[in-house]
Amino acid sequence: MTKSKNDKYTARNFRDESNSRSHYVGRFAPSPSGPLHYGSLVTALASFLDAKHNKGKWLLRIEDLDFFRNSRSASLEIQKQLKGFRLIWDDEVLFQSSSTLGYSEALKQLADSTYLCSCNRKESRPIYNGNCRKNGADKTKSTALRLMISQDKLSFKDAVFGHLQWKGLEDLGDFIIKRKDGVFAYHLAVVVDDLNQKITHVVRGSDLLDSTPRQLDIYKKLGLNPPKYCHLPVIVDSNNFKLSKQSFAKKVDPEKAVTILRLALTDLGQIIPRTENHQHLLEQAIKNWNVERIPKKLTTKAPKMLL
Repeated sequence: MTKSKNDKYTARNFRDESNSRSHYVGRFAPSPSGPLHYGSLVTALASFLDAKHNKGKWLLRIEDLDFFRNSRSASLEIQKQLKGFRLIWDDEVLFQSSSTLGYSEALKQLADSTYLCSCNRKESRPIYNGNCRKNGADKTKSTALRLMISQDKLSFKDAVFGHLQWKGLEDLGDFIIKRKDGVFAYHLAVVVDDLNQKITHVVRGSDLLDSTPRQLDIYKKLGLNPPKYCHLPVIVDSNNFKLSKQSFAKKVDPEKAVTILRLALTDLGQIIPRTENHQHLLEQAIKNWNVERIPKKLTTKAPKMLL
């Protein structure tokens, strides 16, 4: 069996190597469905500053598993924008599409906790009732693979929101880890990717707060330790909808980097450096970065100039 250059482990050494975290490693993981908008930039900036303030590595991962939503040019555009804002990553860019061997190996280790499911989206919302776990899947239909979530409580301490807790089966339900179309689902991929890159700290939007316990359950079933988490207020528009590439949110322009970075620092509750020099601004922002200053709220409205 061949390995791509980004597959750092095999089934044999998956457990040992993935646990060898010894230093801060953070990451930014956009999907290549369009250029960076202000909401994405705020997340990128926060994860970058947290990594650099802690004298750690900051990695870039392109989450390109969803082939139907990917734009061929978006990945290059995102990298160009990040460079324009001087948010420069360490090491080579990791593309999810090159890591499928790792997902398959993890899936094998989770086999005893999975089952086939033929239910559609409507039948799975808002919390999956476990129909196919109880009665078996309809083999005449296409099937996805679900993970049987732990019935006990799933909890973690978030750097911004403090101690959070969910009842696995009651609050979350069993969830898909491989889709009907054969694509590995987000929850499995992000866990394997973070293990692969030895990520120690995850900084991301509060819209993923309830994704975290699902991912924690995967770590638990693999017998591995999860990273630490920091969830930020999600940037929303004037109608309180999350800025997104799918809704054609306005892309950020590196030519206005200093202005936009100052706005982002404001929305992150940080001290605003008294300089108009791009490099000095970032250096001071790294020095002054303080997670405790991040607003403890789920959303923040985007500045009008960036809508």
